[in-house]
Amino acid sequence: MANNHRLAKVSSLLKKEITLILQNDLENDLIRDYFVNISKIDLSGDLQHCKIYITSTATETVRKEIVANLNIAKSAIRHNLGKRIEMRRVPDIIFKDDIVLDKGLSVLKLLDEIKNRNQKTNNVEDKDANN
Repeated sequence: MANNHRLAKVSSLLKKEITLILQNDLENDLIRDYFVNISKIDLSGDLQHCKIYITSTATETVRKEIVANLNIAKSAIRHNLGKRIEMRRVPDIIFKDDIVLDKGLSVLKLLDEIKNRNQKTNNVEDKDANN
């Protein structure tokens, strides 16, 4: 239980500091032009590896390019993290595109389409019943 609490605290600290690094320290136009947000951090139990999931207002193609740029800059990000936080060893990081938001939006879009079809069908049936 204490280990889970420790992981949660370290994950929260990493999320906060990496967000600040992305906003202030990186010289990357893609990251500055599009709203990039850290949606989730998966930290290994030994604190050695960290997967950082990002979301963005950009299109899927641009998001993939943003993730690629972040993975190229990960050594600089780790270096800045080492300056900002006191850890025995800063975890190895990898950035990934968080597609959960896209999947959720596509499900909502499908539900709206089904709702609209049902409303059209009900309107046609009501007109036929009135005639």
